[in-house]
Amino acid sequence: MIRIAIFDDHKDRRDALKLMISLQPDMECIGDYEDCSKLETNLKDSPPDVVLMDIHMPGADGISGVKLLQKHFPDTLIIMQTVFEDDESIFNSLLAGAHGYILKKSPNDKMVEAIREVVNGGAPITPTIARRVLAFFNGKQEKAAVAEHNLSARELEILTLLVQGYSHKMVAAELYISVFTVSNHVKNIYQKLHVHSVSEAVATAIQKRIV
Repeated sequence: MIRIAIFDDHKDRRDALKLMISLQPDMECIGDYEDCSKLETNLKDSPPDVVLMDIHMPGADGISGVKLLQKHFPDTLIIMQTVFEDDESIFNSLLAGAHGYILKKSPNDKMVEAIREVVNGGAPITPTIARRVLAFFNGKQEKAAVAEHNLSARELEILTLLVQGYSHKMVAAELYISVFTVSNHVKNIYQKLHVHSVSEAVATAIQKRIV
């Protein structure tokens, strides 16, 4: 079972997410909270596999929550949720360590798909948000950053797809190569960027404007 915790200051939204999760045979909601002010206490006895994190909450907001999760529960996967599509929130969330980003208006099946995707190693990002990220990159590329890390053309291509939210399997299908080959390239990317996960690689790509 995929164990899920919800952080959202709107009770109706939390209730709707709990109902959605309860209808899935492979998921269970183990807790729901209105903010991140007591996150460590809330989760210490039973850390979730996935957290659905509202980005805009009073008090301790979602970005603060991501940082706390990274510090105290580094194995927990984080999907950010928001009604906004502002660039600053997107980039701050990903840089803080979020593993995916989805709009609240997304239909339930997309939310369920995102949860399963992040558990399977993907980095789910709503297509409209992915386009904004890529537009940001395309407008502010720094070739020196690519040269600095000595990324090959294929590695850069794979990193770009990871930034778009592709899983290893999706990258393999897109580039007509094996998942094993993708994994080897990703290992090389990790070594060159000095990171240890997809989310760190994506964050580094954003921060240094590599792709």
